[in-house]
Amino acid sequence: MLWLCLHFPQLPMEIHSRAETAASPWGLTEGKGTCRSILLCNTLAAACGIHPGMAPGTAYALAADLHLRDRDEAAERQALESLAAWAMQFTSLVSLLPPLALLLEIGGSSHLFKGVEALLRRVQQCATQLGYVIELGVAPTPLGAWLLARAPHRKPVTRPDALIAALCDLPLSLLDLDDQLLRRLRGLGLRNIGELLRLPRAGLARRFGPQLMDYLDRLLGLHPDPRLPFQPPPRFQQRILLSAETFDYEGLLFPARRLLLELAGMLTGRQTGTQRLLWTLGHPRRSATVITLELAAPDHDPQHFLHLLRERLMCLTLDHPVESLELVVTDMRPLQPTHLTLDGTPSVATLEWPRLVERLRARLGDEAVHGLRCHPDHRPEQAWRSAPPGAAGTFCARTTRPLWLLTNPLVLEYLNGSPWLGERLFIEAYPERIESGWWDDGGIARDYFVARDGAFARYWIFRERVGERRWFLHGLFG
Repeated sequence: MLWLCLHFPQLPMEIHSRAETAASPWGLTEGKGTCRSILLCNTLAAACGIHPGMAPGTAYALAADLHLRDRDEAAERQALESLAAWAMQFTSLVSLLPPLALLLEIGGSSHLFKGVEALLRRVQQCATQLGYVIELGVAPTPLGAWLLARAPHRKPVTRPDALIAALCDLPLSLLDLDDQLLRRLRGLGLRNIGELLRLPRAGLARRFGPQLMDYLDRLLGLHPDPRLPFQPPPRFQQRILLSAETFDYEGLLFPARRLLLELAGMLTGRQTGTQRLLWTLGHPRRSATVITLELAAPDHDPQHFLHLLRERLMCLTLDHPVESLELVVTDMRPLQPTHLTLDGTPSVATLEWPRLVERLRARLGDEAVHGLRCHPDHRPEQAWRSAPPGAAGTFCARTTRPLWLLTNPLVLEYLNGSPWLGERLFIEAYPERIESGWWDDGGIARDYFVARDGAFARYWIFRERVGERRWFLHGLFG
């Protein structure tokens, strides 16, 4: 097995700063009252002289535009679980390593990304797009990957026989041992892991007990170290609190893109798509604005989702500033098979039609774009019903009837024994007689004909069988 550890050292702070479109000093605090101090800060804050352990008042004196927020451990746990669901696009086995890390078993999936190095570049790039600083470690054991992830400038270790050499120079402080045990080890003059591993095994066991030996055996792969697989939730729900309230829809697209990238990773890992995205724009002291995006077919492309959101936001008038953005997806369905080109990319023809429908609905509204479904009624006006695009029961018109019906039939002139529409119309076929609807006060009695004019344009016309027996134009053939 081969393990990849994803360590997020700035996660407690990044869950608050991911909506930032411009760089600014950021910091996170922990504690209460006079014990409150800086826990983490970004590079801009550090450049101003701010460091962990500093009092907030002192930090504000060094950087007046500093943003400070309290640590939220529940939000950190939720963010780590969301990242675990996102990471399943790289492997089917992901395990949580709270509070700041994930373990991925990549021995069976690295070849899908053309090797370990290519996979690491892909993970690094995707994590950066999400707004997270990430440290990576690769080793044949979970604990080895975890230690290497926290050791800077360490190359991937893919062979068990190379693991000891990679760990030798690492300080003892990286080991997940209790403080008392670490002090006792330092009391022996030990400073790094290599010096610890060179000590006689029997003497270590007598002096420090089985806890240390079990830990070292799992670190080196001498004992099994099973990890509990992460089970992704049945829904996606993530919320980003904006750094400043805004009326500008363009300012919402930056955090929206990061939410969509997380969603896409989760959908890719589960080999599913979605047809419904629920966006919630939070306003201060006002009810939220809800935007629902309906798709014609299941999809998992974050760029397409972002285009749809932009179209909808362009048509939206914000009466109140937005302070938060939330995305909820509960509708996850298997992706429909698509035709691939020779280079393995989806064929444009299989994507452009449903995506055109979805963009039109996003811009014009769901009620302005719909499909058609057959309805069992002989009356042309009643023989169809509107339906969501792509819904089951595709409309199939009879070949003797046109697809284009006038909302209100147009009265035709009747001269010299023929109907006229600016010029004489010539009847081409025998009539289709329709007598129906007597049971709902919408009864009709008509004879329908296919007619043409001098330019061979074809029309669907009818003549009343009762009353004045007038002629009407009801439809046009393509």
